Amino acid sequence: MTTTPSPTLYRHRDLALFLAGRFLGTAAMLVQSVAIGWQIYEIERTPLALGLVGLCQFLPMFLLTLPAGEITDRLNQRTVLAAAMMLQGVCGALFLGLSLAHVGNAVAFYAVLVLFGAARGFSAPAGSSLLAFLVPPERLARSIAVNSSVFMVAVIAGPALGGFLYAFGPGATYGVCVAGFLASGACMATLGGRKRTGAASADGMLARVVEGIRFVRERRVVFGALSLDLFAVLLGGATALLPVFARDILHAGPIGLGLLRSAPAVGAAVVAFALARHPLERGTGRKMFAAVAVFGIATIVFGLSRNFFLSLAALFVLGASDMISVFVRHALVNFATPDEMRGRVGSVNMLFIGASNELGEFESGVTAALFGTVPAVVLGGLGTLAVVAAWMKLFPPLRTVDRLSDVAPDHQR
Repeated sequence: MTTTPSPTLYRHRDLALFLAGRFLGTAAMLVQSVAIGWQIYEIERTPLALGLVGLCQFLPMFLLTLPAGEITDRLNQRTVLAAAMMLQGVCGALFLGLSLAHVGNAVAFYAVLVLFGAARGFSAPAGSSLLAFLVPPERLARSIAVNSSVFMVAVIAGPALGGFLYAFGPGATYGVCVAGFLASGACMATLGGRKRTGAASADGMLARVVEGIRFVRERRVVFGALSLDLFAVLLGGATALLPVFARDILHAGPIGLGLLRSAPAVGAAVVAFALARHPLERGTGRKMFAAVAVFGIATIVFGLSRNFFLSLAALFVLGASDMISVFVRHALVNFATPDEMRGRVGSVNMLFIGASNELGEFESGVTAALFGTVPAVVLGGLGTLAVVAAWMKLFPPLRTVDRLSDVAPDHQR
């Protein structure tokens, strides 16, 4: 019989510190992404160069995320997360140095992005597994929604602030990034919360990593949700090509790029705040599939648009629909995972997310270089719709999920 942890183990300040650190770190990362995207495209003037931005981050994340999840399960997640945020601050300082030295070679920026991807490989599983240790189980679903809301506010503010700051030069932009990363690391280092329950496996690292992968693979609902998000965003991601749209198609400049980058987050934030007040209770699986289909349609509309405001509206809808998928996926993983495996399962989750986002950026850059920017985005949206249709047939249990709590370990096998 499982005993409920005493409420005294939880402190209100821990959730507040976690949310503050998450906001600062996410905002800093997105401020930095605007500056990097604009700088790289100015240097190379090809969509493929933007795709390489994603690839440079994905490769170290791919190699390190699963081992990082195993390390997170053995060590203190707070220490791992704080150290990773500090390393991201070092990367921001390196970007600042390259900009002040007026380095015009994109290879130097790519090298720092590899280090930045390594830092994210550790921060992702540590951060994704930590929330369940900071709040009581009965508050987890609502806390996930609040966490998503804070994340979306950062995703709104980060790109908009990045576009504004870049008008004053990359030095100001990267200086803010460094401050944000370091402050985030300081917040994470002071977190309390309960300790993990359940004994960790005594097997070696490789066996423990494989155990986490097997756990996800054997739970069809979780595996279906993660893989649906992976392939839908991998094919339908248009954000990697936003510098091309902002500069050459919509002629909006760096401030316009910041607004375009923020538009999906505005839509996502509206949905996240709604979910924080009224979490999904019934028909979860059907609603997730419908949301991903809307994501694909919005991607197609954005690709065909030549009007800046219509493009903003399409990106708003894109972000709003994606937020539903993000919420369901994150909630399924948290409800289905026992304490002693949260780091490893979180690392698998983050590997799927990294593949969909960063590898998706590379895929977008390659297809844009081969077929053109607009056809690449439209084909990606059509691909997303095809994935939705295929996954509804391949994963019937995901389509028929009613309540999120139905996938708890004592229900889902």
